[in-house]
Amino acid sequence: MDATAAAPLPGQDAAHPDGQYGRAAKWFHWITLGLMLIALPTGFVIKFITGDADGAYKMGFYAIHESAGLTILIVALARIVWKLRNPPPPHPADLPPPMRAAATATHHGLYALLVLQPVMGFFATNAWGFPMQGQTAYMGFLHLPKFMEASTGIANVLSWGHTIGGYLFVVLLGAHVGAAVFHHAIRRDGTLMRML
Repeated sequence: MDATAAAPLPGQDAAHPDGQYGRAAKWFHWITLGLMLIALPTGFVIKFITGDADGAYKMGFYAIHESAGLTILIVALARIVWKLRNPPPPHPADLPPPMRAAATATHHGLYALLVLQPVMGFFATNAWGFPMQGQTAYMGFLHLPKFMEASTGIANVLSWGHTIGGYLFVVLLGAHVGAAVFHHAIRRDGTLMRML
């Protein structure tokens, strides 16, 4: 065996010449996407729900949104710990430096939001005086303790940050999906396949 030959990349095979993510990393990725497809739409439409006399319908949306968000936080933290112990395959060697930098920045931004968004949302609901109890209990039945007293000033700041974060999420997710399509359809490299 040639001692100078490059070591195989993690998950490298004929279908994945640039290596691939491990099974657990793929599960984390797709579970997160599924949760995002629940959290983002419900978060954006809640403020438009009106005509609900007792508020139960609107509270149902809050319950779904907040439960999805808190689950995203749990999954994201587990995913970060996993990633630190199981580094992903490196970028393909032929990836131009600007694309490498853009991919790294987008991934870091998404990871930051996966943690910050649920935290801001969770504390915003506490600051508004609506902890995850009663109609908005986590998963509908886990009543979490109140972490702060109601404070309109803090609630407004946290809600503003949470809203900006939501729009930033859409931008970064759009860039992430667009890049995956670009790599698969235009560059025709194996980037997308690494997560499949």
